[in-house]
Amino acid sequence: MYREEILDLYRKPVNVGKIEDVKPVSGENASCGDSTEIYVKTVDGEIKDVKHQSDACAIATASICILSSKIQGMSVEELRDLDKEWMLDQLGVEISPMRLKCALLGLNTVQDAIE
Repeated sequence: MYREEILDLYRKPVNVGKIEDVKPVSGENASCGDSTEIYVKTVDGEIKDVKHQSDACAIATASICILSSKIQGMSVEELRDLDKEWMLDQLGVEISPMRLKCALLGLNTVQDAIE
């Protein structure tokens, strides 16, 4: 059902942890029970580091892990321009309407963090 990479990231998530001196932004998907805290460190408008602490389903966890890896080195402006289609392309699997909030939890939370 899910691409093997998604299952691997669910079992062994990457970029897990905290960043000292960075206030996390919390995100939640009440319909599924997913929750995350994402730390985004920026320097001069560039994303230098991203960490998360998540308790989420396979789709949400994988999307947060993929996102946290892909956005490091991006500018804040580039991050603002990312959209649903970009995130779904990164996941590389068909996402049902019921799981869309799971797939977008990380992106929505990170975009809230930079505001």
